[in-house]
Amino acid sequence: MRAGSLEFENRLTEFEARQSPEGLLKRYARQRLSFFWFRQIFVLGGAAVLFLTGHPLAGGVALLTLLLGDLLDCAYLAGVPRRLAAGAPVKRLYFVSTLTAAVQALTTVLLIGLPIALSGGAETLAFAFAFIAGGGINSSYLYSFHRAATLVRLAVLLASGVGVMAHAWLAGSVSPEGQLYGLFAFAMTLFLNYTFLQHSRRSIAHKTQSAHRLLEQSQKLALTNTMLHAHQSEMRRLALVAQNANDSVFVADPEGRILWVNAAFTRLTGYSAQEAVGQRPADLLNAPTTDPATSEAIRTAITQGRPLRSEILNARKDGSEVWVETNQVPVLDANGAVEMVIAVERDISAAKHHEEELARAKHSAEEGERAKAQFLATMSHEIRTPMNGIIGMADLLRDSGLAKEQRSYVETIRYSAEALMRIINDILDFSKLDAGKSVICPVDFELLPCVESALSILRPKALEKQIYVDLTCATPLPPLVRGDDGRIRQIILNIVGNAIKFTQQGGVTLDLSCTTSPEGHSLTLAVTDTGIGIPADRVDLIFDQFSQADGAITREFGGTGLGLTISRILAREMGGDIAIRSVLGEGSTFTITLKLAQALTPAPDEAQPREAGSADNVIKLPGVKALVAEDNLTNQLLMKSFLKSTEMDVIYARNGREAVRLARRHAPRVIFMDMSMPEMDGLSATRKIRADPSLVQPTIVALTANVYASDKAACLSAGMDGFLSKPLKRAELMGWLNQI
Repeated sequence: MRAGSLEFENRLTEFEARQSPEGLLKRYARQRLSFFWFRQIFVLGGAAVLFLTGHPLAGGVALLTLLLGDLLDCAYLAGVPRRLAAGAPVKRLYFVSTLTAAVQALTTVLLIGLPIALSGGAETLAFAFAFIAGGGINSSYLYSFHRAATLVRLAVLLASGVGVMAHAWLAGSVSPEGQLYGLFAFAMTLFLNYTFLQHSRRSIAHKTQSAHRLLEQSQKLALTNTMLHAHQSEMRRLALVAQNANDSVFVADPEGRILWVNAAFTRLTGYSAQEAVGQRPADLLNAPTTDPATSEAIRTAITQGRPLRSEILNARKDGSEVWVETNQVPVLDANGAVEMVIAVERDISAAKHHEEELARAKHSAEEGERAKAQFLATMSHEIRTPMNGIIGMADLLRDSGLAKEQRSYVETIRYSAEALMRIINDILDFSKLDAGKSVICPVDFELLPCVESALSILRPKALEKQIYVDLTCATPLPPLVRGDDGRIRQIILNIVGNAIKFTQQGGVTLDLSCTTSPEGHSLTLAVTDTGIGIPADRVDLIFDQFSQADGAITREFGGTGLGLTISRILAREMGGDIAIRSVLGEGSTFTITLKLAQALTPAPDEAQPREAGSADNVIKLPGVKALVAEDNLTNQLLMKSFLKSTEMDVIYARNGREAVRLARRHAPRVIFMDMSMPEMDGLSATRKIRADPSLVQPTIVALTANVYASDKAACLSAGMDGFLSKPLKRAELMGWLNQI
């Protein structure tokens, strides 16, 4: 047992060495060297942007400079363990490694500043801030190992951000509106870097403290076990009672009076053998807070001659309280009468305190989960709201008669914004699914139109690549099924969209089949493409989060690597799965299986939510009153532009309270209601409007940046007729106007 104690002592010493200045410096050096190639991928991406935007020389210079800066830093760090072993002062190594970090950070200024110097537009500001945000997050990982180097890198990155923004403003290459967006983007960059730095610092500090505490507790336990085993030889020479006494032991007569106690009893309670003998345990040890029912249960068990294991709160001689686990064992004579009672007791105060800590930790975890859910909802709204303005204004600008070159710029903005929205949606979906929360919201729907609507979204991209997208039905389909049609579309969009992305010739075929049983419907969708295929050694990894077949595919085709992960989780949530067969160079087949329930017959008076239309034609509704409740000025401008051609009489409200007042005054035929507004949110405003008997009830359509199924359910529950997600598309808006 002494060897076990020494092992824990050695482990504790090793742990403390890792947390010493020398140990932290070594860990910092190892981490920087380990992620060298990962950082170069980030740098290659930035240089590629310069190359693709017509500046190959600048891209090459930036790539070479950043590579040399990183090599200088890593070359020095590679020799840190050797210099420490040779006796070099830690402070000197720490100082020099801070300088190399500063040099490496200064080289990044070139990649941040070059786009501004070459172009200076709002898009280069966005590139610079994205690079600063990524570099800052990457640097923050190592804050706990080398604070000075981390702070130097962050200072250089943020100073470069101030510099490029000031240069763009002074040069006049950015409009006032672009300046405002740039300022907001820079503020968000500062906030993200600060938040991640704090999270990294606290997370590592918590892990370090927990590990140290666990080692200390393990060492104490090893020492305790050593002491217990050392006394075993003496205990074997004692009487039968002493030999069974691993903890506090006392012997009592049939009336419960103490006859004998061991030394552990004295240590636990503070009472000597002379003070304890002749006393009843309850009279001697019960505290004011002892549970009377537990004490009575022990007394009853002794009287009846039956063993009892229980936990009870006792009081020591000095008045302090102690939780003990007591095991009362009656010893019977030949006639079955109680001759004596042997009580073995163990101090479980630490375990009780640990239970309380676990309860508090559970409560904290639940609070943290609620905070995470609120954070995701807030981030969804706060990010999607400005993205609505960006995409909407890009649509309007595209249709304003621009020259071909200017139109291509607008298309680039719009494509980039939509790509960012897909990434945001994937991350938000994955966060909720990873937390174990169900995102399935079943409704009755028509299966074939659901599949066809998803394919109709993807066919334009296929036509652009001159490949086909075919749908075949191998079996008859039921008219109605029950499931989450939105999530089924999402799976189809992910799987078929991937197939189109990786197919250059030929096309994609979706084979749809369905079998029906009394338990429900078994749906199979087989997506076969003639694309590039997947290597055999990568097939098992294709569904891993943030994973693609290889890094070259990520660089060529883009994407987060979350689409397939989310699709498989959704399929399993719906009782199915996704399987894959692939041959490199010939194509792949993804087989999606889903379990759907029998459709429910709705009640005659059940309100059925109407689906937004998809027509992009201009609808004329002269004189029809519409109310737009939206607090964001950019989104108000976007709605005004979308509705201008309809010739409707449009009224605008800046909050929910004003929306209710204007609805009562003007009696609009349709209300577009934002969910998140000051003073009164859209859900509360809708409930007030629906509860007003004096109003001719309008059609109310939600406008929201929140994307979860629970948000849609909340809108319908509040009395809304439909749901339009931001970024808002003109076609969806016109589809709703076509129904009023």
